[in-house]
Amino acid sequence: MSVTTKDAVIASGPSRLSLFWMSTVGKKVLMALSGIILFAYVVAHMLGNMQLYLGIELINGYARLLHLNQGFLWSARIVLLVAVGVHAIAGIELWINKREARPIPYRSKENIQATTASRTMILTGVIIAAFIVYHVLDLTVGVAHAGPYVHLEAAGNLITGFSHPLPVVLYIVAMIALGFHLWHGVYSMFGSLGLSHPRYTVGVKRLAALAATLIALGNISFPVAVLTGLVHG
Repeated sequence: MSVTTKDAVIASGPSRLSLFWMSTVGKKVLMALSGIILFAYVVAHMLGNMQLYLGIELINGYARLLHLNQGFLWSARIVLLVAVGVHAIAGIELWINKREARPIPYRSKENIQATTASRTMILTGVIIAAFIVYHVLDLTVGVAHAGPYVHLEAAGNLITGFSHPLPVVLYIVAMIALGFHLWHGVYSMFGSLGLSHPRYTVGVKRLAALAATLIALGNISFPVAVLTGLVHG
């Protein structure tokens, strides 16, 4: 059977998904979509932990409930892991491409208007990634926990962990980094998905800043509550 030149070209050419990934627009869209998944998880995770203020048994019951269906739990973990991978790789490649396109920094209107959050996205992303690894080893696996670790005793593990200064410092630094990352990230998602409009820019920026601040403060409240004795075992 003969193979024509046209068939060979088609067979050897990159797929649409590959072309989409290789384009700047494609990377930004995938960053935005994975960012939505991760943002939803961050909000859900914070709200789940807020049950700490409603009673130790309630948050412990919530932790046990999440582990009842292992299939669902691991499916969610895989989705989150893929989202983290796509988000991180696309973000790093976009940052590298930007650096290569403009190796010598120069002053411009865009640079002047850039916020601290936008200028530190790579740095805050690295801090968050490192913290995720530590957080899993601390409160999910327990091998890096500062105090006695009891499986599925979410409240007790939080209290014993935040009774030590190092976990508190690491947690607060990571949550500040998360706040800055979300501040610019949530705002950028709208533009990456083609939903930006000059009429709504100011409102979207304020909404992003408000959401990032509330999430950061909400998470920081957990170690503060333990240190001040508001929550205790």
